[in-house]
Amino acid sequence: MDAFMKDGLAGDTITFDLASDPVRALNAELHDPSGKVYEVLHPAGAHAVAAGIDRGITVDVRGHAGYYAAGMNDGGIVTIHGNAGTGVAENMMSGTVRVTGDASQSAGATAHGGLLVIGGSASMRCGISMKGVDIVVGGSVGSMSAFMAQAGRMVVCGDAGDGLGDSIYEARLYVRGTVGTLGADCVEKPMRDEHRAELAELLAAADLDHDPGGFRRYGSARRLYHFTSEHSGSY
Repeated sequence: MDAFMKDGLAGDTITFDLASDPVRALNAELHDPSGKVYEVLHPAGAHAVAAGIDRGITVDVRGHAGYYAAGMNDGGIVTIHGNAGTGVAENMMSGTVRVTGDASQSAGATAHGGLLVIGGSASMRCGISMKGVDIVVGGSVGSMSAFMAQAGRMVVCGDAGDGLGDSIYEARLYVRGTVGTLGADCVEKPMRDEHRAELAELLAAADLDHDPGGFRRYGSARRLYHFTSEHSGSY
């Protein structure tokens, strides 16, 4: 482990090189940090990089990360300068996770809070069972995204695959491009002024400048909250 000054800022940046340092040692340091700013070199697709952070430290991962990167994040600011594997920011509670490239399936799964920004596209089941997180995807998302999404907001600046919002509860979805098909109980809803304002804030937080007027909103039709025989074919 090596420490050095970064960009002339006060305080040291602590650097881990995963070509020689194990992920276990990195995460142990991040769980009980001796500094505030970290840089991770040569991640080479390692799994669980920067998982379990529970305070407001900053971590820059310089390369591609594997499964469950920044999982369970609670307050950290984590940037993955590359692509991320399955389950990035899974079960995140607060803080910010950014992926400059693409993300594999189940990005932001079950996340309760915070902001997940994916600069590229995300694979299937993005935001599955999301419980309060905000997810902004600069590109497109795959099929069954926002499946059983309970709360939070998802913004898709590209297209969405089939089954968007299947069995959705109270999450709000905004899509700029086309939607393959809508899932069970997910419907298009009107875009009112409060939704355009909300969307503008989310786009600004993700450093995107799209016109909120170019998006459509989707949410729950609220037909599947309680079992009824006339809707049995939708379950």
